[in-house]
Amino acid sequence: MSRHRIVAAAIDLIEREGADAVSMRRIAADLGVGVMSLYNHVPNKSALLDAVSEAVLSEIEFTDDPAAPWTERVRLQARAFRQIAHSHPRSTMVVVSRQLKSAAGMLPVERALSTLRGAGFGEDEAVRIFRVFIAYVVGSLLREVGVTPTFAPVHGAIRADDIDPELFPEIGALAPHLSTCDHDAEFDFGLDLLIAAIAGRLAGRTG
Repeated sequence: MSRHRIVAAAIDLIEREGADAVSMRRIAADLGVGVMSLYNHVPNKSALLDAVSEAVLSEIEFTDDPAAPWTERVRLQARAFRQIAHSHPRSTMVVVSRQLKSAAGMLPVERALSTLRGAGFGEDEAVRIFRVFIAYVVGSLLREVGVTPTFAPVHGAIRADDIDPELFPEIGALAPHLSTCDHDAEFDFGLDLLIAAIAGRLAGRTG
């Protein structure tokens, strides 16, 4: 028995059944051990969820070039977070719900804020922009895994025959487009829009 094995079992359970399924007793049962043996490595469920968050975040692989434009650097950072979210979609929801003070938890935040501050954004502005990026990445992930409405064929395509053209002329006309969704292309499209808007804000202030 080890902390690593316990955390891995918790991640596996979360990905299969969600975070609500996690309990010390359930993890012990999945590992085939007595529940008391877990407490030698993890003191309680809250600490276990923190450990899950740290484990997921530690898998993020950043490829950062300090000489690159800030726009490209934040784009790479957003993609890196999204990639780990693809590997552990339900565990990522745990990540964004925890306040982590470990190095694994703070490193992505430090990188993002450092990039934004280096671009010329003020302290409060950098924090707000960082939060906007997190909201966008997490929102995109929720759509991709079918948690939020996507207007894509996750639960069935939108067909023109199902739409009253008099009540919903635009939806009827655009049904073929609403019924398909390339998540990678959609994510990059939205990310480009977000970065362009933020860059325009900076240019308008310094121009």
